[in-house]
Amino acid sequence: MTPLMTAEFRRLLATRLPLGLLLTAALLGGGLTGAMALVGPENFTPPMPGLETDAGVRALLGILSFTAFVPAAIGTVAVTSEYRHRTAAVTFLFAPRRWRVLAAKLAVCALAALAYGVVLAGTAAAALSAVAAGRGVTLGLPTGTVLALLARIGVAMAAYLLLGVGVGALIRNQIVALCVVVGYLYLGEPLLMMIPGLNLAYPVLPGGATAALTGFTYLTDAVSQQLGTTPGPLLPPAAAALLLVAYTLVASVVAVVVPMRRDVS
Repeated sequence: MTPLMTAEFRRLLATRLPLGLLLTAALLGGGLTGAMALVGPENFTPPMPGLETDAGVRALLGILSFTAFVPAAIGTVAVTSEYRHRTAAVTFLFAPRRWRVLAAKLAVCALAALAYGVVLAGTAAAALSAVAAGRGVTLGLPTGTVLALLARIGVAMAAYLLLGVGVGALIRNQIVALCVVVGYLYLGEPLLMMIPGLNLAYPVLPGGATAALTGFTYLTDAVSQQLGTTPGPLLPPAAAALLLVAYTLVASVVAVVVPMRRDVS
């Protein structure tokens, strides 16, 4: 397994994907968080609580969960690119035991997902601290709580990257897979919350689990307020974390099992 993982690392590092992955994480974590903190949540439209409040800090950091479609899309591209450029056929030719190759690919993708989550959370923490110090604002949450919240967000984003890997393994066509991933996360779940009856399923979907894990319910509250409905109860954070882990495990199994007998030529 070690030689295969080494080969997968070399394959990954030979592309622009790692640099793009880390740069995207830094731009979303540090750039987006820093820009929003600099403007000030109280100046948003509609206004949100300021950084000196508990709710303001949670809302500002929670907005990062809206970018979940980005790591999911990156994971999808990482898998479908091999089918698009037909490098998978060569790999399986030299390593006939596909499950070993696929397990190595998944392990490398998991490490890349972890790196994405760490960079996203780390740059967001640095940007928020720097802007707060520059503005002379005392954050409404203790440093430990902020770091714990960012760690949850980072783990959730890593899980979404692996979810994208599973979708990419299931749907090999890169354009179709990207449309499914981005369309579902960016449009599908928000639209589902607007349909009476179906919105009851939102808490057990990836978006609902992420909202429960990060404590960011702005979207569900806004939709419920517009429609005049009562938002469904989200899962406890621990249960939401387990649900995201379950989704990730299912995606991982799909990423290994589906290509086992499939023609890759």
